[in-house]
Amino acid sequence: MNRLLPVPDTSHANSARREVESVARSCGFSEPDIGRAALVALEMATNVARHAGGGHLLVREVAAADCKGLEITSIDSGPGMADVGHSLADGVSTYGSAGVGLGAIRRQADEFDIHSQTGSAPGRGTAIFVRLWPGRRTPPETLDLVGSVSVPKPDELVCGDAVAVVRAGSVVSLLVVDGLGHGLAAQQAATAACDVFQKTLVASTVTAAQRIHAGLRATRGAAIGIANVDLAASSITFCGIGNIAGLAAAGGQVRRFVSMNGIAGHTAGQVREFVYPCDGPGLVVVLHSDGIGTNWSLDRYPGLQARHPALIAAILYRDGTRGRDDATVLVLRRAT
Repeated sequence: MNRLLPVPDTSHANSARREVESVARSCGFSEPDIGRAALVALEMATNVARHAGGGHLLVREVAAADCKGLEITSIDSGPGMADVGHSLADGVSTYGSAGVGLGAIRRQADEFDIHSQTGSAPGRGTAIFVRLWPGRRTPPETLDLVGSVSVPKPDELVCGDAVAVVRAGSVVSLLVVDGLGHGLAAQQAATAACDVFQKTLVASTVTAAQRIHAGLRATRGAAIGIANVDLAASSITFCGIGNIAGLAAAGGQVRRFVSMNGIAGHTAGQVREFVYPCDGPGLVVVLHSDGIGTNWSLDRYPGLQARHPALIAAILYRDGTRGRDDATVLVLRRAT
């Protein structure tokens, strides 16, 4: 789950920094690494306040095999940057400052990416993605493939959506689950679905969905979407129960996934899987809960498909969230 930290103006920058420091400590970061996280958070928060008229930071823990990392993403709908490369250079400022903010963020980050779009069309604004690892470790390879954002309904402390990712050889299995309603009971259903998925993962998405359906009978139920992406065979198998939306985009083609009606754990009717080809370069797979509207298109964001999947997820959340429900986006990107 992401913490969503509002930064409407510069007076909120230090509050965002303190929140990030708290998360860094919970990840077991050393004091120097906590200092790196604090610097990144302060610069990102100050940037969105000064240059974009306000925005948000998305903050969450990420887990690798033997350690925890910290992910910080800033999102805004400001004027954007006409030349990102120029803006990243030290000494460049549109605010009369020293102009070292973006450069400092990139230097402190273990993983960094940025996307910015100008103009008046949908998609305008800037998003900056940073991951930090204790001791500046080499980033785990698996996390380069996937990224996600999961934010609870406003005023809720827990999120009723969840994601799970499992990789076995060339196949990456993705799950997005939306527990019915919101709050603690929805979170319990979503957690139960992820537990079943990770413990009993099988090659068939239909079998996985049926096992999750059986495992959620004691809960309020959930909508689920399961995608098995075979990176070697260039094919995707999808099985959905309820209103989890998804698509695959590759080689200029977009294929939207079909999900069957029902509620996993209660009233799942016909459970079917569909196979979609995903030939061509630049494969991007997106799954999202109904807290994200469906009226979006990757075509609105020139160059976005080449960005880090966590950055893609953050931008789709920024522009697609309905703001009245739990909202989750899970993205897989294959570079070639």
